[in-house]
Order: sequence, then C-alpha cells, then structure tokens
Amino acid sequence: MDIASLLGLILCFSLVVFGMVFDKNTGVNFSVISNFIDIPSVLITIGGSISCMVMSCELKEFANNLKSYALIFKLPKLNTQDIITKIIELSNVARKEGLLSLEEAAGDLDDDFLKKGILLIVDGTDPELVRGIMETELDSLEGRHNKVISFFEQFAAMGPAWGMIGTLIGLVNMLYNMSDAANIGPAMAVALLTTFYGSMIANWLCLPATFKMKKHNAIEVMVKQIMIEGLLSIQAGENPRVIEEKLKSFLSPDARAAATPESGGEE
Repeated sequence: MDIASLLGLILCFSLVVFGMVFDKNTGVNFSVISNFIDIPSVLITIGGSISCMVMSCELKEFANNLKSYALIFKLPKLNTQDIITKIIELSNVARKEGLLSLEEAAGDLDDDFLKKGILLIVDGTDPELVRGIMETELDSLEGRHNKVISFFEQFAAMGPAWGMIGTLIGLVNMLYNMSDAANIGPAMAVALLTTFYGSMIANWLCLPATFKMKKHNAIEVMVKQIMIEGLLSIQAGENPRVIEEKLKSFLSPDARAAATPESGGEE
C-alpha cells in the first residue's frame, strides 16, 4: 500500500480542520466547525459536480472511474530493475540455446505483456510486426490510463466551477435581502462555503490523485518500453551486455547501478 497517498489525504484534511477550529486568542474551539457545514452548499457544489460527471459518461463508466481512485493507494507492481534482470537472463538463454528455448521460460513469467512478446518471438513473427503488436497494446494500455486520469482532471475542474455557481446563487439571495443588515455577514459566509467545497474537491481529492496516477502511468509505460526494446534485441541476437546497456539507458544515472544484474550479462 502507498502510505504516502493515505498520509497526504489525512494530513491535508487535519490541517484544514485545525485551521477552522484554531484561534490564537481563544485556542481550539471545535464548535465553529458547524459554521463550515451548509447542506444547500453541499448539494450545489458536490451534487452539481457529480451530476455533470455522470452526464459526461455512462453510469457504469462513472462508477468504474470512481473505483479507480483506489489506485493511488497501490504501489506499482512492476519493478524496473527486476524486469531488466529478467530480460538479460532471457537473452542469455536465447544466446546459448536458441530462441525456441524461450517458450519454456515464458511459462514462468508473471507479466502477461512480456510473456506475449516472448511467444511472438518464438513463433518467428517478423520483428517489425512484433514491435507493432506490442506498441499497439501499449498504446491501448496508456489510453485506458489516460481515460481515468482525464475523468479526475475534469472532476477537479467541475468542483471550483460549481463552487462559483453556488457563490453566485448565495450572493444573489444576499443582495435581495440587503435591508436586513444582520443577515448580510452570515449570508456572505454561506455563499463562500460553496467556493470552499469546490476548492477542496479539486485540490484535496482530485488533482493530487491525477498527479499520482500520471506518475504510475509513466512508470508502467517506461517498463513496457523496456520490455519491447529488450525483446526485439533478443530476437535480433544482440549480445546480452549490449542489451543490458541499452535497457539501462531508460533509467536515471542513480538507478542504473541498481539495475545491473549480480552476475552481469554474459558474452
């Protein structure tokens, strides 16, 4: 589990609540939290945002996208160093025993993407066709990821927008009752609550989630690109040491040393 995501959500919410209840003169006063709760504002901002998101996609798609929020709490399963090490091991097997020997090795692989590429190579598929098939699958994967990311980016835009709509509604009601000076302050506070709710939707829930999802997507896409280049290099019969250096070029300088297999690529 990605503790950072959970910690960030809790810490952010805690700091906001602390800002609500703390006063330098009177100290902590939890009773003021009721000032930040207004049902009409909740209905306008949160209800309006959700309604627009439902309208922008099918109901089933909306539900699936909401479930995808849980992805920010999961660590990426793919380990770049382990993948490079595995590809080097496969290249050594292919160099010693031939490409057909990789069929047996493919049975022990946990990653379906890598396994599919190995089986294409074993079947004698043309290298350009192998690249085309694998890149098409990668594009499809990235497209699915971007669809979910786009959903939460749109959600982040809807929150403040509906918050502003709620604020305008509150201001209109306030201006119609300017004769009652005692209600102007509370009415203004209620009008501003919708903007507050909208900002929380965007900056607490949605935007940080999109940042984490984009990071996970970039890692997975890079790993898949490493797999493609590694598989094509194996098919071309390149030296395992050359393959190792080629794959390590995808990594940052600090990560390259860690990606070196203990036994190293064989000649």
